[in-house]
Amino acid sequence: MVIAPGGDKDRLGPSLASVLENSGWLDFDAVVVHDGEDYIPEYVEERFLDVRTLRCADRGLGHAYNRALETANARYLLFLSADLQVSEGTLATLVAALDRRPEVALAGVRQLNSDGSLAPSIRRFPSTRHMLAEALGLDRVPGAKRVLGEYELDARKYEETTACDWTSGFIIVRHAALETIGWFDERLRPGAGEADLCLRLKRGGWGVVSTPSLTVQRSKSNRLESGRLEAQAAYARMQFARKHSPRTAADYRWALALRYALRVGFYSLLGRYEHGRRQAARAALATVLRGEAPAV
Repeated sequence: MVIAPGGDKDRLGPSLASVLENSGWLDFDAVVVHDGEDYIPEYVEERFLDVRTLRCADRGLGHAYNRALETANARYLLFLSADLQVSEGTLATLVAALDRRPEVALAGVRQLNSDGSLAPSIRRFPSTRHMLAEALGLDRVPGAKRVLGEYELDARKYEETTACDWTSGFIIVRHAALETIGWFDERLRPGAGEADLCLRLKRGGWGVVSTPSLTVQRSKSNRLESGRLEAQAAYARMQFARKHSPRTAADYRWALALRYALRVGFYSLLGRYEHGRRQAARAALATVLRGEAPAV
């Protein structure tokens, strides 16, 4: 079953088309869950005859995913981010790889940026140590980067199936495993929801991996959107820390603030006040300092 959120049809259309065109021999059910614009059902029904739409209340991505899960009747569930397109491989290959690994409940795939460079998607669960390493750049020091930072930066790890803490964006989940640990926590923002799901799966004895069986590529984002997404990612990290590490959540928050403050300062020293990364870091820093959810 392919589950995609509605929203921007200019991204949803190409993303959904790339998945359906690269499904291989699979029989699948695809559903677009939308909580906003009325044109989404009409657009999907006109362009994708075999895709159904499902309307739900605007209560976040976890809520939308769970409404789709209420209609699920498939061995595997693919949760698709609308800014990703399949560039290599097929869903059939991905499913076959999971069929050979019955202990694995969730798999992420190799992801590329819009310019074709590797987008690190193998992640470690948030911790103060990892965040401080990222803030100070220690996660990029040879020898140390294997254990520090929240992202796996060794490109070789993305060329083989690699066990990981969590991943997001384009994930396929074994339906039977999901039923054993519960669905998405609807209180959590995107990012925190996937990390929480992976943690609960691992605690339930299931495996989580990243596999090169399929490769996806991101569409290009504009500067304003980058700031919005970075702010949401920062808040999601704080949410995860508050839920799973309440005793150290305050320390994690200040390590996160240091990370973004140093980024803002770095680009300011260079005089690059309008640089996209500075703008994104500034938006995220404001969110961390306020401690409140940014606007969706």
